[in-house]
Order: sequence, then C-alpha cells, then structure tokens
Amino acid sequence: MEQPLAPNSVCNLAAVNLAEMADKETKTVNFEKLKRTVEVGVRMQDNVIDATPYFLEDNKRQALGERRVGLGVMGLHDLLIYCETEYGSEEGNQLVDKVFETIATSAYRASVELGKEKGSFPFLQGGTEEETNRLRKAFTNTGFMKKMPEDIRESILENGIRNSHLLTVAPTGSTGTMVGVSTGLEPYFSFSYFRSGRLGKFIEVKADIVQEYLDRNPDADPENLPNWFVSAMELAPEAHADVQCVIQRWIDSSISKTVNAPKGYSVEQVEKVYERLYKGGAKGGTVYVDGSRDSQVLTLKAEENTMEEEIDKKERQKQHVVLVDTINELRSTNVTIGSEVGNTCPVCRKGEVKEIGGCNTCTNCNAQLKCGL
Repeated sequence: MEQPLAPNSVCNLAAVNLAEMADKETKTVNFEKLKRTVEVGVRMQDNVIDATPYFLEDNKRQALGERRVGLGVMGLHDLLIYCETEYGSEEGNQLVDKVFETIATSAYRASVELGKEKGSFPFLQGGTEEETNRLRKAFTNTGFMKKMPEDIRESILENGIRNSHLLTVAPTGSTGTMVGVSTGLEPYFSFSYFRSGRLGKFIEVKADIVQEYLDRNPDADPENLPNWFVSAMELAPEAHADVQCVIQRWIDSSISKTVNAPKGYSVEQVEKVYERLYKGGAKGGTVYVDGSRDSQVLTLKAEENTMEEEIDKKERQKQHVVLVDTINELRSTNVTIGSEVGNTCPVCRKGEVKEIGGCNTCTNCNAQLKCGL
C-alpha cells in the first residue's frame, strides 16, 4: 500500500509526468521545470482538499485537520531513457536520487509557503503558543524531516506547514497507460508486444518511446537497442529493490513497486530481497516471481527465464509481451467484462469485481481496476 492512512483519512493522489521533464536535445533533466510543476501540483492538491464534498463528517474532520496529499510520479523510465541512462545502474540511481530530492524539497518548500499564505494544517496547532512550538519541533525531528535542508526545517518551526504529508508513489496504471508512459516508478515490462485483432491475428506493436527513438535515429537496429532500454525482467531483483530504496529516502509515505523475479526463484532468494528492502529503508515491498500464479497480466512469449547468473543480462534477447483479448468472452452475452462492481474481471476473466478498500478489485487475481477518488 503506497499511502498508509490514519483512521478516516482520505486518499488524495496526483502524479508528475517525469517524461515531460526531459530536455531531449541535451539529454538532461529540466530541474527548473520539475520544481515549478511540483509547486503547482502541491497547490492544486491542497485546493482539492477544500473542494471535495465529504460524505462522512469523520472523513471531513480528518482530511481538513491533517491536509494530507500524495504527489507521485509516472514516466520515470521514460525520463531515464531520454537521458540515455540505464534504469537500475549506479549512474541511473544517482540521477533518480537527484530527481526525487528535487521533488521532495520543492514540495515541502511549496507547502511551507502555502502555510504562510493560508495557515498550517490544524493538527500541528496547539491550544497555546508553547504547545504549537512543541508540536512543530516534534514534526521537524522525525526521521524523514531530518533529511530535509535546514532552511525547510527552520521555516516549519517558525511558520508551520500546510500539509502533514506530501509525497507518495502510486501505481498510475490507468493514467500512465493513457498518456503513453511507463507507470509509476516501474521500468517498462517490455518494449514490444502483440495485440490481437478481430481476425485473431497478432500484430507486433512497439512502445511509443521505442518508435520515437527509431524515428530520431533511422540507422538504429530495433532488435539491438541501447542498454538504457532495459526491461523489467532483464533487471536483477536486487536492482529493482535498490531503485525503490533510493526513492524511499525522499518519500514521506510509501511506494508501490514490484520487484520482478524470474521463474524458479526460491523462497530463500525472495527472503533476501525483502531483507534488502528492509535494510535499505523501504516501508514496504512486493516481490513477484514470474509464473507463480495461474494467470497474470503480462507474460513472456519467449523461452523461460534462466536462473544462471553467468549469463550477461545485456546478451539476453528482448522479450515480447503478449496481451491476449479473448474475443469469444468479449462477445458473450452471459457476462459483462469491465471494471465496475459486479462485472467480470477483464484481466483474468474469472473473478468478480468488488469494492475492496476503496478500489474496484478482482476477487480472483486481486487486480485493482478502478480507485474511487
């Protein structure tokens, strides 16, 4: 869960499209644009708190009291690709660290300024000046706030801050797919896949960012892309975990991230990944071993993954993802395939969609299909 909540708290999420923060000519990050985008995002989400019609008084009291928001990201892998930097590499993690430090410090400075303009969140206000000062001091002495620059902590002690929490990384599965970028902070699962048509034939489709690269580099070999086009299953599970831990340093809530592991990954190996996440400061984690469930959203068309560490990952063939539409099921009049409550799950075609924890979730494969924000 990327947003641990107090009783009656409200989930208020948004995401910065990091793909739009790249300067494609210089192959660098436009940090000034990123700062401005984060500032606008924080102000927008803070306004949403006041604009929301709350159906329960307890929700309203909690939301207005803590003014919690969760600004996240999508398109992280796109940004790294535009910067010609490999996801999961040492160089990539250094850039990721700088990007998320910028997001965190910009968000907190924006919230401090909002606090000066509109007032601090009420739960940070005591009945007396002495009590307020005590609360602010406790807030700035938390483990996360100790990582913040001194000017931010001093400003909070002096003026308070508008929002109790500001940052999270949600999956952004639907929204990221809608705008054509990698979802959340995940790397691309694959850069090409097969789409089924009405005649039952599969058509190979390249991810937008691959086609863009090929258009810009007509001499490039589409079957031998540069190393920064690494896919999720080509990364070692440890690399997945390390990226999450680098980002967690700058996230005051939690992170939605899948550590992809190949078929045959043992219980002991999974245990070591969770230990790595814990020691790296992650607040949670998910390890998914390929093929460990009867049905899964994405599968590899090519041969099984190998467990032999001697094989250089850069020599592995690029895998294709198969997205199969079962035409007969779609045409059936006995079931309704969809993401609404009571529908049959469009992912596994077996479970029923029910509202679980505020999200429309499949009872069979647990796919979160729609969140009620």
